[in-house]
Amino acid sequence: MTDTRRRVKVYTLNEDRQWDDRGTGHVSSAYVERLKGTSLLVRAESDGSLLLESKINPNTAYQKQQDTLIVWSEAENYDLALSFQEKAGCDEIWEKICQVQGKDPSVDITQELIDESEEERFDDMSSPGLELPPCELSRLENEGYIRKLLELFRVCEDLENREGLHHLYDVIKGIFLLNRTALFEVMFSEECIMDVIGCLEFDPSLPQPRRHREFLTTTARFKEVIPISDPELRQKIHQTYRVQYIQDMVLPTPSVFEENMLSTLHSFIFFNKVEIVGMLQDDEKFLTELFAQLTDEATDDDKRHELVNFLKEFCAFSQTLQPQNRDAFFKTLSNMGILPALEVILGMDDVLVRGAATDIFSYLVEYNPSMVREFVMQESLQNDDDILLINLIIEHMICDTDPELGGAVQLMGLLRTLVDPENMLATANKTEKTEFLSFFYKHCMHVLSAPLLANTTEEIPSKDDFQTCQLLALIVELLTFCVEHHTYHIKNYIINKDILRRVLVLTASRHAFLALCALRFMRKIIGLKDEFYNRYIMRNFLFEPVVKAFLNNGSRYNLINSAIIEMFEYVRVDVKSLTAHIIENYWKALEDVDYVQTFKGLKLRYEQQRERQDNPKLDSMRSILRNHRFRRDARTLEDEEEMWFNTDEEDLEDGEAVVPPSDKIKSDEDLMDPISKFMERKKLKESEEVSKEVLTGKSSLSGRQSPSFKLSFSSSPKASLSSPPTASLHPGSPGSPSSPGTGARSSSPTAAVTTKGAQVGLVDYSDDDEEDDDEEDVDSKEESPPLSKKSKLSS
Repeated sequence: MTDTRRRVKVYTLNEDRQWDDRGTGHVSSAYVERLKGTSLLVRAESDGSLLLESKINPNTAYQKQQDTLIVWSEAENYDLALSFQEKAGCDEIWEKICQVQGKDPSVDITQELIDESEEERFDDMSSPGLELPPCELSRLENEGYIRKLLELFRVCEDLENREGLHHLYDVIKGIFLLNRTALFEVMFSEECIMDVIGCLEFDPSLPQPRRHREFLTTTARFKEVIPISDPELRQKIHQTYRVQYIQDMVLPTPSVFEENMLSTLHSFIFFNKVEIVGMLQDDEKFLTELFAQLTDEATDDDKRHELVNFLKEFCAFSQTLQPQNRDAFFKTLSNMGILPALEVILGMDDVLVRGAATDIFSYLVEYNPSMVREFVMQESLQNDDDILLINLIIEHMICDTDPELGGAVQLMGLLRTLVDPENMLATANKTEKTEFLSFFYKHCMHVLSAPLLANTTEEIPSKDDFQTCQLLALIVELLTFCVEHHTYHIKNYIINKDILRRVLVLTASRHAFLALCALRFMRKIIGLKDEFYNRYIMRNFLFEPVVKAFLNNGSRYNLINSAIIEMFEYVRVDVKSLTAHIIENYWKALEDVDYVQTFKGLKLRYEQQRERQDNPKLDSMRSILRNHRFRRDARTLEDEEEMWFNTDEEDLEDGEAVVPPSDKIKSDEDLMDPISKFMERKKLKESEEVSKEVLTGKSSLSGRQSPSFKLSFSSSPKASLSSPPTASLHPGSPGSPSSPGTGARSSSPTAAVTTKGAQVGLVDYSDDDEEDDDEEDVDSKEESPPLSKKSKLSS
């Protein structure tokens, strides 16, 4: 079994004066030849690697702390520490260190560092002086040293001995930095704490002493809004206030080396607050009286203000509790009726009281939103919508008088927490999400959206001042959150109340942040790719205000410009139905925008969609061919294309099509399978019936005349002139009848036939649509071939 006595963690002090864990291992001491002395060795328990190798120097000051910690400095700025799992292991290593340095193991530090100037001063002292007792913490705690120091303080203060008072300031500050709970218990006792504060008034660095005691005794007043009968509780409250005052106001700001030396003071305050909350929570008589006076209409405003502030501070103290204790705390407040009390307080006219009540409500929502949701749903069964707690919160948000809407922002955050499905519970018998969202959209959503509906009755906002716009921005942001997280309920509300049209009115606001909120709302809706939303947008022509905002923005390169272009780009890539709607209704307004390719891309995607709609047989033939397709080897395609581009057009005889040499040695029976023969007969039959321009190619295969291929192109001039006839009969060349691009533009339900060896490949790839788009765009720019070329290939 592993020896846990020697198990340690190795720590080093970093530049930020924080201890970094270097690993866990087992420590030993041994003579190291390389270091010429006894050294401390720590090997990692995981792989046995050496974590630490430190020679025990005779002059290094080693310090033993808290029975399981040894700390020392290797260099000026390199501190090390070993934290032992067991005290016995720490004692063994400490004895070894003391043995090397010739010290008594009972000491806690092996070296006392004294400056030379101090040594000389001590040597020069001729008189024997006083014999001081050993400087030990136990003497400070047990022999009344602190009380004697405070008696000395009162004497110095009476004699106005400023030098003595300055020395006492340094002594008391040094005792604080010892960071010992037992010393704090003495210093913060009822009979000592005011004298301790008095000592700290005489800072030698200040020309005049501070007047902290005068403030605490005359200015600061303790108000018992409800009489506290427990004297211990009252004393604990006084003590906590004064110690907090010492920490925040009296003690100087700790330096970088002292900031961790007051951790015990923080802990002292923390545990005091925990005790106060526990004692008040257990006093049922006190809490019952508190809530009775809060909700009593006869209570005057000043008294109610004090009661609410007390309850607010009470809840703030609860944040220091452990989770299980906090559960019990809020459960106690809920049983006492804190939510009905808050509802009464929020209905009052006093702004300060309402502000404190809002802070209390935020503690409840952050802790347990389900408790608040359950209360408001039960409340709706008995009360009208106007006096529901959640509607009171919405009304206070809407009526916030702060020009910066600080309170409204806080309340909006609480509403978002309440309607967030992520923190809603779901059980076998009850689904909180369904129940609460149904309640919210039935009883509360009309209150939330009322300012939006009232301000967007025309094509421009009725009020466009900064405060109104800020409020509308908050409302639209919450609606955007609902679009993302509430699918069914918000969709019905938006479509039935025509909310999107009203929100898009805000794009005409002179405040850019509000226009951007409106655009984000629409972008979130489009991003859902929901056809219900898309049909609603198309039916009501809701892209019109967006296009207007884009055109009114002009050539300015700003957030509005970027947001609108990104929206159209998303539609181009992902939403086909909206693509057609935009081009058919707004193309004339957008066709001149050429500094981005988004709108031309929309037009191109629209034309491709129309072309597929106009040629339904083509799609059905493609689906047939997909079941029989063969992929040609990429290297063969590259070789054939290279041969095509290297062929000189002048070398071709009239009427001769270019065929790769490897294909000329094959007979047409070897090349054609039954499907391709059927397609040939079908093409010949169609060419006799349709009186359109027909290109007929002749080719010589093994000295025999091959069957003629007649391909009729679409009547669209763009399609008929998309590629030079010279390339039209080459199998595998871009834009030829055998390529997927031309097949997509052909009005005849034929497929291209490409040959490779004795195999016939019917090529129709599912990913060729994008390539077709590029080819069509490029080919449409080519000029029609000269007449001489046409005549060369006509028969």
